[in-house]
Formats: sequence, C-alpha cells, structure tokens
Amino acid sequence: MKYFVVTYGCQMNVHESEKIAGILEKMGYECGQSREEADIIVFNTCAIREGAEDRVLGNVGALKKQKKRNKNLIIVVCGCMTQKEITAKKLMSTFPFVDIVIGTFNISSLPDLINNVKNGRKLELWEEGGIDETLPYKRTSGENAWVNIMQGCNNFCTYCIVPYVRGREKSRSEEAILREIEEIVREGKYKKITLLGQNVNSYGKDLMPQVSFAKLLKDIAAIQGDFEVGFMTSHPKDLTDELIDVIASEPKIERNIHLPAQSGDNRILKLMNRRYTREHYLDIIRKIRNKIPKVRITSDFIVGFPTETEEEFLRTLELVREVRYDSIFAFMYSPREGTVASKMEGQISDEVKHDRVNRLLKLEKQIQKEDNKS
Repeated sequence: MKYFVVTYGCQMNVHESEKIAGILEKMGYECGQSREEADIIVFNTCAIREGAEDRVLGNVGALKKQKKRNKNLIIVVCGCMTQKEITAKKLMSTFPFVDIVIGTFNISSLPDLINNVKNGRKLELWEEGGIDETLPYKRTSGENAWVNIMQGCNNFCTYCIVPYVRGREKSRSEEAILREIEEIVREGKYKKITLLGQNVNSYGKDLMPQVSFAKLLKDIAAIQGDFEVGFMTSHPKDLTDELIDVIASEPKIERNIHLPAQSGDNRILKLMNRRYTREHYLDIIRKIRNKIPKVRITSDFIVGFPTETEEEFLRTLELVREVRYDSIFAFMYSPREGTVASKMEGQISDEVKHDRVNRLLKLEKQIQKEDNKS
C-alpha cells in the first residue's frame, strides 16, 4: 500500500506533511513516486492567496478518473484551505469522490479517519485542538530539520486569513522543544534546525511561567553538537533587544533575519493592523545591523492594499532603498473572504497591482546588482 502527499504553501505545511508521512508509514504505507500508483493521496493545502486554492481545486478535480479506475483509492484534503468550513463544504459538494476533508488541527486523527473510510464513511472535521507531541515524523528536507515551536497567530492583520485557519497562538513547552532538538542532534544527520511558527517572536507568552523566544534560542544554542539554528517568521512588533543580543552573541544562531515590513507607509500599516510604524521598523533594522555584523535581512511586501495611493507605494520603494535588503518577497494584495480588508472600499485594480509589484521587484534586482558589484 502506497501514499503520495502533495504540499502547498509555507514551511509549516512542509513540516506538517512530514507528520502526515510519518503517520501513514506507521500505519504500514510506503511512499509512492507518483499519484498514479498511490492507494492514498493527501493534499495539504494553503489558503493565504486565492491562486493557491485554485491550484488545489484543479488538481483534486483531476483525480476523478483515477478514482473511477480505483474504487479503493482514498483522497484526503487537509490544511488551511479546508479549515474554512465554507470552502470545505464547497469542495465536498463539487468533488463528492473526496473521502476525507479535515482542517489544520486534526492531523492526529488521520489513522482513525482512514479506517472509517475503509468501512464506508466519509469524514469532515474542523474542531480546534491542541498540539499533539506524540506524532511521528518522516523528515524530508535534507540536512535541515523543521521544529515547530508554536502554532496560530493573535495579530489579526486585516489582510490575513491565518488566525482564522490556524487559531490563536499556542506554544509548545520549552522542555518538549529541547527534547526534540536533542534527539535530532543525536541522529547526526542534520546540519541545520529551523524553528517554525506564524510569529516566533511571540513564543512563550501563553505559557505559565512565560518563556521568551530569546531564552528558548539561548537554551537551544547551549545544546552540545555541530548544528546551526534558524527561525521563521518574525513580526517586527515583537522583536526585542534581548533577542537581537542573543543572536549577536550565539555563534550557532544563523545571521539571517526575515522581518516582513509589508509596507513603507504608516497609514497603510495602520490599515493592515501591523501595530508598528515605519520609524519603529527602521529603528529595529538599525539595531540589528549595529549589533550583528554581516547579518542578512530579508522581508515581505504587499502592494495594492485597498486605498494605497501612488505616493504611499513610493514610500515602500523608499524603505527598500534605505534598508537595502538582501532579498524580498513581493506580493499583490489578494482579498481573502472573511478578513477585514476584503470588505474595505477602495480595492486596487489588477493592472495597478501588477505595475507596482514589477517596479518593486525591479528595484530589488537593481539593489542586488549594485551590492554584488561592490
């Protein structure tokens, strides 16, 4: 019996697909090389942008003929996209041959759900749950080992669906994280350990007693062994001086900081509910560069947010010129149903969004060319 997992979206999804693979192998399945030879196919989905959902729907629809040929084929769709109940119900009605539709909190239920399907039941499940420390992994990212330190987000940026599909912030205990990393180091196969969370900087605020992300990093760096520690993703409002000092003082922590700015204009940042200003963001960048030599700084930007004017977009370009990032990820604003921004007046045309994202990426290439030449 063979399985095949298709993963969309972020590194968190990649790691959760490793959990899914671990669960299936524990059930006796082997990893297949293609969908065609699989007895169970899992789509682990993303909801961050509309295009990601469209790709999932297209690929799920393409399985109809395979399901006709193989009545015993089990098709599972899980992840952020299916945590939205309205989307999950649409998927079930459009593709009745799909067997299991579950959200982001129910991966641990997969063995029972698969066995129930074999007994003739279709399954839908979206209940929110906690963090299951018992799930097995099949790590598939080469010399890098993903370690999830928390899940969920409390920020509710007005453009973002994540808090609605991942829930509120829940931190793993520091003891469980350190134990997992010690086991990874003992295996001796992994040169890098990457800590994951929707907002790693707010790690530990929900624990009793509280543990800061800076303390967690320092304790990880104290583990004996030859490895490097990275993390993603950081929110500027929670990046502390203590964290900067720990990164600067611990050689095991990589000198890469991904710090999404999203916009260079204060009015747009306020509309996005980012809870920092351009000035605060630039102050953080200055502290990082002053304390961490040869640091590599990357960022995310959204262009064409509702009501964004040309002048406000130009302030984003000015921010990129001032910071001179090592690289950026630029996205056109995509309305997500259920978010505050999707209901805002002043939606920007696709033509303007395309123009702005192209100008932003052109500036990034120009800065990289200048820096490489120097």
